[in-house]
Amino acid sequence: MSNDNNIRNSISAMHEEIAEYRRAMHENPQTAFEETYASNLVAEKLTAWNIPLEREIAVTGIVATIKGTKTDSGKSIGLRADMDALDIIEENNKPWVSKTHGKMHGCGHDGHTAMLLGAAKYLNENRECFNGTVHLIFQPAEEGYGGAHKMIEEGLFDRFPCDSVYGLHNWPRLSRGTIAMREGAIMAAADRFDITIEGQGGHAAAPHKANDPIIVGTHLVNALQTLVSRTADPLEPIVISITNFNAGTGAFNVIPQSANLSGTLRTFDPLLRTQMIERICEMTRDTAALFGAKAECIFMKGGYDPTVNSPDETAFCAKVARELVGDENTDADVTPVMGAEDFGAMLQARPGCYIFLGQAEEDPKSNHNHMVHTPQYDFNDAIIPLGIEYWVRVVEGALEK
Repeated sequence: MSNDNNIRNSISAMHEEIAEYRRAMHENPQTAFEETYASNLVAEKLTAWNIPLEREIAVTGIVATIKGTKTDSGKSIGLRADMDALDIIEENNKPWVSKTHGKMHGCGHDGHTAMLLGAAKYLNENRECFNGTVHLIFQPAEEGYGGAHKMIEEGLFDRFPCDSVYGLHNWPRLSRGTIAMREGAIMAAADRFDITIEGQGGHAAAPHKANDPIIVGTHLVNALQTLVSRTADPLEPIVISITNFNAGTGAFNVIPQSANLSGTLRTFDPLLRTQMIERICEMTRDTAALFGAKAECIFMKGGYDPTVNSPDETAFCAKVARELVGDENTDADVTPVMGAEDFGAMLQARPGCYIFLGQAEEDPKSNHNHMVHTPQYDFNDAIIPLGIEYWVRVVEGALEK
């Protein structure tokens, strides 16, 4: 073992190699179901290390399987990393900036994939350290396109049985060297909706002869917030945000015929989620009718399930974290966030635990302190050995010899 957070020397020794894979993926970002660069890199390395894998699960997804020297425990687990990037124009503040304008690894999925590759290499070379089977799940399309759902629909857990499944995410709001998790919901459900309002266009100088959809839309935006403040329990987390409002022809003297709004609903409680979807649709219709207009709200299929950690697996991961980084650097009851993660779909199918791995540096100007989904963000390569070590300890603990 080295003295760096109890990370074993053989894992520390692969740091630069794995970081190079991460930077290569960062330079070549691709979004949902198009992640051929990352998928090919993963397949190339796994093949070179003689690790069995299956490709084209959910288009670009990969599942690799490593069996321990002994498998008579009959146990199997899954470790998951996401591979997709975001539609963001990256700030040129790093040597490995994106080569594809308008796309960047702005959430650190390049780092997640690299760390799971590192864990694959170590586990394959040290099969005597665990008794059972580990499936390494390289998932596409996490960012809003249901990659986890698609993998499950294509038989992920039927083809690769897992007693439990585990995920992690770098977190710039936590200091490097810290690990956080919580039992129950750690991230919210996220649902996307589109609203179309049909009014009556006309001349801006004669609004009484038109039915202005912009007026309807502005009233609706305000009315929807009463669902948060006057319908939901104030102790129950809920967010309704209208993020797009599009109307008009560009002319200053034309009242448009229609307006289009879109937004997101964030909840933790499944019952509240269902109720709010129904109420948003009702309020859309009723508000428009109040003005003699028509409106329809359509929620996109699927959405993100809440990310809900199961009790036993959370307690197990907290134990792993404490042994790795110490009690003082482990938060087993972290405050949940309203962001969403489609690993929640896997946790609906299997028990498991999702953790946050801190990456923030003391220097406030560090790129690693920028929040995910921003043009300045960069995954912190310094946490790669810690992430690999965490994965290895999860396997060794869940598949004890």
